[in-house]
This record gives sequence, C-alpha cells and structure tokens, in this order.
Amino acid sequence: MKVMIRKTGTGLSAYVSKKDLEEPIVAMENENLWGGCVLLRNGWRLALPDLPKDTRLPITVEAKKISEED
Repeated sequence: MKVMIRKTGTGLSAYVSKKDLEEPIVAMENENLWGGCVLLRNGWRLALPDLPKDTRLPITVEAKKISEED
C-alpha cells in the first residue's frame, strides 16, 4: 500500500490515502526508520522499504501491512 511518511510537530506520522487514515508512528524497529517495521498508534505494523537514512521527508513509499492488533 502507498504510505506517506512525514514529520509533524510531535514526531513522525504515516498517512494511508486509500484508507484516509493518518496515525502517529509510535515505535520503529530501526533507528533510521528505513528497512524495518514501524508501529502505528492504531496497532498497524508496516514494513518500510530500505532507503538511505538521509531520505528527505515527506515521502510516499510502498509499505506492506504486517499485522493489526485487536
């Protein structure tokens, strides 16, 4: 799914336009964000592509939804 990652005043957030959903990123597997999973506040885990750590935000990437906590 296409996900836009951007910086906000409180941290990073992910926006999924197909779902009209924007959620803060509350945990990251990798310190530099890319190439690992992130956890959104709503419980979704997304696998992000492996990009250079100096990739500029905002950016739209192809992410894979791993799970959704109930």
